[in-house]
Amino acid sequence: MPIRREHRFFYPIDWPQLSAVIRFRRAKGRCEGCGRPHGETVWHLGDGRWWDAQVGSWRDGKGQAVCLAVGEDDVLRSVRTTRVVLATGHRNHDTADNRDVNLIAVCQRCHMNHDRPEHPRRR
Repeated sequence: MPIRREHRFFYPIDWPQLSAVIRFRRAKGRCEGCGRPHGETVWHLGDGRWWDAQVGSWRDGKGQAVCLAVGEDDVLRSVRTTRVVLATGHRNHDTADNRDVNLIAVCQRCHMNHDRPEHPRRR
């Protein structure tokens, strides 16, 4: 996720390298919130459930395997696709706190969910 020009001075000069270490070395290219793989296009149902092609099962928004209920309304009709892009986020929303334990590799969906309470405060 690109950093807005007016917020760049809040991040360290080596942020791209630090972010890459968190996303690809520590998280191994998968979202630490739900497990979605970076750079791949995944099928999802819009409610957090997504198809993990590597394992061959549906997962929920926390990465746990789920079964689609038999007889449930045709959920497969609502399948959409999205390309997953990992970003590095701050657990405590403090961009000056770049300790390893405060950084998390997250996909777009998990990043928005994590930052949702923070958005109204910043407005």
